[in-house]
Amino acid sequence: MPVVVQLPAGRHLTVRAAADAFLDTLPNPDTVRAYAAGVGKIALRLGKHRPLAVVADDEIGEALEALWGGAAVTTWNARRAAVLSWLAWCRERGQAAPAVPGWAKRSATPDSQTPARSKTAIDRLIACRDVGVREKTLYGLLYETAGRAEEILTPNVEDLALTARQARVKAKGARAKTRRRGQAREDFVLETVYWDAGAARLLPRLLKGPTRGPVFVTHRRPGPGKVVSLRDVCPDTGLARLSYGQARALLDEDTALNGPGTGWDLHEFRHSALTHLARRVRAS
Repeated sequence: MPVVVQLPAGRHLTVRAAADAFLDTLPNPDTVRAYAAGVGKIALRLGKHRPLAVVADDEIGEALEALWGGAAVTTWNARRAAVLSWLAWCRERGQAAPAVPGWAKRSATPDSQTPARSKTAIDRLIACRDVGVREKTLYGLLYETAGRAEEILTPNVEDLALTARQARVKAKGARAKTRRRGQAREDFVLETVYWDAGAARLLPRLLKGPTRGPVFVTHRRPGPGKVVSLRDVCPDTGLARLSYGQARALLDEDTALNGPGTGWDLHEFRHSALTHLARRVRAS
């Protein structure tokens, strides 16, 4: 029989206490181990001594993306389901708890195909008046470079070669560099991505003022207590780099037709670009 735990009403539990209380209700040791892999790691990521009530929905999504965004579909879905169950359990027992945001949606199974958006649909999205210049530029770069979102979000302004329409980025699985003692160099072998005329027209509009710092930034400064690398903050404005989760949420907001979580995914730009390229090669 599962252990019945009634959380104290009116009391804000810490993230760690809420996670432990939830895991203590699971009757099967195998289930505990499986759920602890998700709930336990999320709790550490959020800060185990923080009140659960002050954690925002997007923080849950960000933590999921940071921990398992690049994992296999089954792993992502399992960890997401564990966190979803934990937070729902807390709310059912009268605790103020965040939710898994709509943009951190369940991934499609491997046998289903990622949609290849048409060039017309992508152009229409970028031309939409309701889409901000920051998002227009990001979507254009994702499509024209066929780069992964993690790669395109990482360059700083000083890393761009605007005239040559190129930038050096840390690619997925980048090989670590070996360096001799006292020799300063990049930590990873960088790769070059190239963009076309569309993104080339948008980038100067985005970068009217900044000459250094992240290309894509949020509209607010990092909150108190949040540790952010100096490279991920604009030295002039103090604004933080736009994260994968935030970019994913913005795209969902710009494309969702049936409520949160029903819009496009960032990887669809890369998939669409590679699909269109393959069609052109076959046709030539």
